[in-house]
Amino acid sequence: MTAELVWPVAALLGEGPLWVAEDQCLWFVDIKQGRLHRFTPPSGARESFAIGGQPSFVVPARGGGLVIGSSLGLFDFRPEAGPTPLAEVPATPGDRTNDACVDPAGRLWFGTMHDAEQDPTGRIWRFTPGAGAPVPLAGDCAITNGPAVSPDGAWLYHVDTRAGLIWRHALRDDGALGPGETFAEIAPRQGHPDGIVCDAEGGLWVALWGGAAALRFAPDGRVTDRVALPCAQPTKLALGGPNFRTAYVTSAAIGLDPAAHPDAGGVFAFEVAVPGFASPKVAR
Repeated sequence: MTAELVWPVAALLGEGPLWVAEDQCLWFVDIKQGRLHRFTPPSGARESFAIGGQPSFVVPARGGGLVIGSSLGLFDFRPEAGPTPLAEVPATPGDRTNDACVDPAGRLWFGTMHDAEQDPTGRIWRFTPGAGAPVPLAGDCAITNGPAVSPDGAWLYHVDTRAGLIWRHALRDDGALGPGETFAEIAPRQGHPDGIVCDAEGGLWVALWGGAAALRFAPDGRVTDRVALPCAQPTKLALGGPNFRTAYVTSAAIGLDPAAHPDAGGVFAFEVAVPGFASPKVAR
């Protein structure tokens, strides 16, 4: 599995890739430049939207459009209309949203983190449209990543990036979480676990910030694949393409010397053996 650069977008902090099968396109954000990007591989089209704030994730919504997390807010988004406020996140001042996913029931799961990456105020939140404000259920770390939900909806994973830990909880039908257990621990020499995504077999891919690589874990925690990446700071994968067998990887240029890392902040792609699946959509 060899990765290639598909868009040298030079994102300062590229994150949150989302594949939308209906449109055969990849959405992702640049947190620190307040931008939302769309890449359509069949045509090669590349579009950028300046939306301000700190957009950290993008997920699909039922009935069309997207939901974006930015700073401490959730927003509906349509390209022709821009962002519309959806809900406020009652998190600790100084925190911001980070990564997110949607479970099969249409509930939005997302993380918050300390924007200065120091205080352990980060949480994992559940937002059920129509059921009030987002609710914190897990986390307690400075930098949350994930969450990701297994394709059968049985498990929710999330990451404590600074501790190098990937956690797993049973996800109950009512949206409650079972006790957390350590799913995987990544040694600092390998890099720091960043964004995660599940594939159709329940395997879990994680990008290794500072490790220039991505790992795939089987559902039992065994490492099955390691892919070297031509970027020092990969942030997250999305599994897309016509058969969900193309892994698209966002990355970050923040803190790197452009001369030494000319492709930093780009989007990369490689092929995988186990396909992904279409993301569930946030209920309306």
